[in-house]
Amino acid sequence: MSGRSTHGGDIRRIAREAGLDEETILDFSANLNPAGFPDWLRQTVSAELSRLVRYPDPDAETFIEAAARRFGVSESRIVAGNGATELLFAIPRTRAFARAVIAEPSYVDYRAAARMAGLTVTTAPLAEERAFQLDFGELETALAGPCLVILGDPNNPTGAELDAGALESVAAKKPEALFVVDESFAFFADRGSPRLWRAPNIVSVFSLTKAYAIPGLRLGVAIAHEEVAGRLRALLPPWTVNSLAAAVGLRAMEDVDYLERSRLAARQWRGELRTRLAGIGGLTVYESQANFLLLKLGRLMPDARETANRLMREGIAIRTCEDFTGLDGRFIRVAVRTPGENERLAGALETVLSKRAAAPRGKKTPAIMFQGVSSSAGKSLLTAAMCRILFQDGYRVAPFKAQNMALNSYVTLDGHEIGRAQATQALAAGREPDTRMNPVLLKPNSDTGAQVVVMGKPEGSMDAARYFSYKERLFPIVTAAYDSLAAENDVMALEGAGSPAEVNLKSRDIVNMAMARHAGAPVLIVGDIDRGGVFGSLIGCMETMAEWERRLVAGFIINKFRGDESLLGDAIGYTRRHTGKPTFGVIPYLAGLDVPEEDQVVLRGAGANGDGRLRIAVARLAHVSNFTDFDALMGEPDVALVAAKEPEDLEGADAVIIPGSKNVIDDLARLAANGMAARIRRMAEAREAEVVGVCGGFQMAGLSISDPHGIE
Repeated sequence: MSGRSTHGGDIRRIAREAGLDEETILDFSANLNPAGFPDWLRQTVSAELSRLVRYPDPDAETFIEAAARRFGVSESRIVAGNGATELLFAIPRTRAFARAVIAEPSYVDYRAAARMAGLTVTTAPLAEERAFQLDFGELETALAGPCLVILGDPNNPTGAELDAGALESVAAKKPEALFVVDESFAFFADRGSPRLWRAPNIVSVFSLTKAYAIPGLRLGVAIAHEEVAGRLRALLPPWTVNSLAAAVGLRAMEDVDYLERSRLAARQWRGELRTRLAGIGGLTVYESQANFLLLKLGRLMPDARETANRLMREGIAIRTCEDFTGLDGRFIRVAVRTPGENERLAGALETVLSKRAAAPRGKKTPAIMFQGVSSSAGKSLLTAAMCRILFQDGYRVAPFKAQNMALNSYVTLDGHEIGRAQATQALAAGREPDTRMNPVLLKPNSDTGAQVVVMGKPEGSMDAARYFSYKERLFPIVTAAYDSLAAENDVMALEGAGSPAEVNLKSRDIVNMAMARHAGAPVLIVGDIDRGGVFGSLIGCMETMAEWERRLVAGFIINKFRGDESLLGDAIGYTRRHTGKPTFGVIPYLAGLDVPEEDQVVLRGAGANGDGRLRIAVARLAHVSNFTDFDALMGEPDVALVAAKEPEDLEGADAVIIPGSKNVIDDLARLAANGMAARIRRMAEAREAEVVGVCGGFQMAGLSISDPHGIE
């Protein structure tokens, strides 16, 4: 790997020269929005695909109308292009300029655009000793006749901003000059948006590529005086903006909130990264208003190219700066990415720039996570299986599920409650069940509410809306429980809940992708093929994910398969081509496992087991709790266990069991309403069957129930 690059982000060339897979490289050479592209982009592109059979709008009028509204200018002042680069290469041809004056160091294509138009280039130096600020007095002196002046604001690669007032003043004094200000990184500066220049001879050019993290979907904008905009528009070919870019641009102009959230995140992450890198002795880190930092390597450190080569051996790409006019082989530029990625860069730099290895900083316990396309896909069982395999291989392993919704709970030795699935997984791992393995347990007691159990202790009942707001307070508790448990183990096996595709729940997620990100766990998405539609479910699940979520997905597992696995080859290939993710395995349908379930589907109906000499009916309650109490009966060879939902289901029963309930009064009312209560009473009075009440069912078998304080 040479470390030489004309542009950052040329990941194909970087990977080829380094002999690495593109997907394994952490790219700090391209200055894109570290938050990734917005969640709506995938939807927008998908909706537009069917329209690709038609030519796009040759002038991108709809997008330009939206941009005019967004920036508060007339449509005649806006020109759209195939990225900012196309506009920058066209602008030098709008007039007969004598020469170009470029504030440098700067983006290398400014000089390339001027030379392609036949202009001689003069440098207006951005001196390091002036913190890379432009001397506008020198600039004014250098301008004579119809000059083209190209500036970056913030500048690339320094991240320094221009003095806007000084530029306006010089532009007013030099009306024959045209000033082009590249504001592609303005969305990350404190001002948060390109400037609207008053002077008619200042053109603002910017790219949505950087702000929306879409370098593969080219879209640039120029805002200029009507006369300049008209000349520029005449130089561009028709259909310069394709249909997909126009559709994305239209949606982008409507989403101001995304840019503001991105700006605030980038500012925070930039500050944290700058502080971290400034702590490396001998490394100079310059202030920046963009989503990147310029660094200068100390004299005793390796030069930029050697540093880039060493980092590439760690799978990290950076931008060397020797091809920026005014910078030498001791400068490098690094993008701002997410905190975890930034820490990886900082640690690697600390290692390659010094003779000692960097001290470990919060190394995560290795982890794996099972999520599903739906409930009952097999997550719990696969997590238990993984725990058992790792335990048998000699690892200390513990299960973890941040939030579980189940009436089937387990009481730990210290008297606290967790989901029974986590207790089963703990036993598979050779561990005593621990409240940290399931810090939040929800026990439904109505169609819209549940008892909330936190770290094994009841916190009270909440309806769905109240709990949704309450979840934000729970995540620190969840992560603290995880970190404590993970510190005691070699490996963690995590289970998700429901599906990561539940877009209505994502904003307050504490159990699926948010937990995977905290744990640094690759995610396996489990699909139940026995239900049908598994490949559509896997693909659809991926389509709902934000980019950071998709990066966490390692691949898929197809569960509960009956038949010839070779028949799945085409479908598995299709799924990989569509999602980019492999299928790691196909697990056969395994009957008769007798592993405790989380849902009451295990009450399988009459004749499902035994020879029926003893018929036991269990009342099917809407809010049944601890239904696995009856697993022992299902294992008896002479017992037929019946799930009784209607009075006729009780016919011929030798015994009737009324199980526990999380809402005794409501379940009793339901039994009374459908005639079950009266039928059970008659059977008891006539001694047709033994009637047994368990917990809440025992209360129902009594003479009266009172709840004066409205507990339920």
